[in-house]
Amino acid sequence: MPQLTWIAPNGRTHVYGVFKRITTIGRAATSDVVLDAPGVARHHAQLVFDGRDFHLQEADADAPIEVNGKRRRRTKIFHQDRIAVGDVELRFSIFEESTPADEDDASRRIARQLEGMRRLAELSERLSGARTIREQLEALIDAVIEVTGAQKGFVILFRDGVPHISVARNVQQQNLLADLSQLSDSILRHVVETQRPLIVSDALHDTMFRSSESVMNLKLCSVMCAPLIARGQLLGVIYVGNDDVRSLFEQTSLEVMTVFAAQGALVLQNALLLDELRSDRDALADRLESRKFGEIVGTSPALVEVFKRIERVAPTDVNVLVTGETGTGKELIAREIHARSARARGPFVVVNCGAIPETLMESELFGHVRGAFTGAVATRQGRFQAASGGTLFLDEIGEMPIALQVKLLRALQERVVTKVGETRPEPVDIRVIAATHRNLEEEIRQGRFREDLYYRLNVVNIHLPPLRERGEDVIVLAKYLLARYAAEYGGRVKGFTPHALQAIRQYDWPGNVRQLENRIKRAVVLCERTLVGPEDLELGPASARTVVPLAQAREEWQRRYVLEVLERNGGNRTKTAHDLGVDPRTIFRYLEREPDPPEPTME
Repeated sequence: MPQLTWIAPNGRTHVYGVFKRITTIGRAATSDVVLDAPGVARHHAQLVFDGRDFHLQEADADAPIEVNGKRRRRTKIFHQDRIAVGDVELRFSIFEESTPADEDDASRRIARQLEGMRRLAELSERLSGARTIREQLEALIDAVIEVTGAQKGFVILFRDGVPHISVARNVQQQNLLADLSQLSDSILRHVVETQRPLIVSDALHDTMFRSSESVMNLKLCSVMCAPLIARGQLLGVIYVGNDDVRSLFEQTSLEVMTVFAAQGALVLQNALLLDELRSDRDALADRLESRKFGEIVGTSPALVEVFKRIERVAPTDVNVLVTGETGTGKELIAREIHARSARARGPFVVVNCGAIPETLMESELFGHVRGAFTGAVATRQGRFQAASGGTLFLDEIGEMPIALQVKLLRALQERVVTKVGETRPEPVDIRVIAATHRNLEEEIRQGRFREDLYYRLNVVNIHLPPLRERGEDVIVLAKYLLARYAAEYGGRVKGFTPHALQAIRQYDWPGNVRQLENRIKRAVVLCERTLVGPEDLELGPASARTVVPLAQAREEWQRRYVLEVLERNGGNRTKTAHDLGVDPRTIFRYLEREPDPPEPTME
């Protein structure tokens, strides 16, 4: 086997076997002949075997070479020629000369294996250090060119199934202007169809490709091509070639290139996934922005009707009653009405009528003077006075004691309030928005709520649909809340698993948006993975909505609707039957039928 011999200044002899079609010489650790000495460039020279003769050529125009004392750019070399590379003199021998014992074949094989592992580790380091996908692809193709001895290399990626050259580089690690016409379409097609690596030692005489028009026109010699595959998906192809040397590439070169391609495909897929996640995040932000009405998120038809009503009622000064189940966001609606009104610059004062003791309610609403009762050590204004010029939000108005409702009605009618212990009334300029989860009409029938106060508050009614009736809004809300609290709490979570999204859709959410928000907060804080699963939201299979036959569901809905209309008609069955367009016996049938009792459970 031909070899190059260098006697270093320390007297140690270095022997390099020349067993490849192209042997690279330079200071770079990836060179076949590594010369760590003054005057040696990273990629200094190449020793090329064309099948008959050896040629030495420059790899860097600024790194001169000499053969037998004469400056050369490219020349044929012979046995015992002396080659000067920087301050290093090498001696070329056609025949394998005796080498030290530690340079036997087994040691060289081990050394080559270690070198391959070192180069793979170096490639991984280069790829991880690259900041962009292009830098990663350039590092990948540079490494492949170095280990295979190719003149040039290309990375072809697919966009919507169409191949595009993303990176084209030469052995000097320079970018090339290239298009697909410079590559063999038949070789590329074969690799894409088979998704297997391919080596073509002499394309012009290869039985499979010699009739290819692209091979003949390009006068191709040595070509290697390997697919970039990650998780079964073809991302692209690596294509390297040398137009001057036939049979340059060996099977070992293809194996190395395949390993590098696998490593590159994994990093490339991660980079593409990261770009996709960023795009999804930006698209989600745009969608959320388009689906937001102030601080309210959703586009379900029922919620759109709420938005329309808010837009119509907000500029006016009429009182509004917001109804809906607990946790549907009634205070958000009230704040949005205030923000879109002429009172937006004024105060927005909240009173939770269910959280204030009955004995303190009057003082909280209207204020008190000093000495009005035990503990009244100073005169204090109430919430009505604090809200003057703005909006007073009476949350859970259905919890207000009946005795206090009379005073509230007077305040709303006359726009004046009187502090506890005071006789002089004070004018207030407020707009009242009230909210309740109770059925106030039923409360009136039961004598727990004043009818005149109800009509004073309920000038315009806005009913909020429960979350279970808002369709895909629950998914949009979940993603919005996850992004919000992940940023706020510094959580590592980035999204939901498919099973989590399915569980969110199937759950009834009796606590509505408040319940969803609390569970997502807990998941963001406690989840140790990047994706939230159903178990993190405490949504197991038992949480899913029970599926009943369609006929049973229809029957149950009809029964509820008949009873609701009957209630509106004050129990008048004849009028109810007339309104519904059914026989009166149908009403009796629904009245006689009791709901199915729950199945007994085994303790």
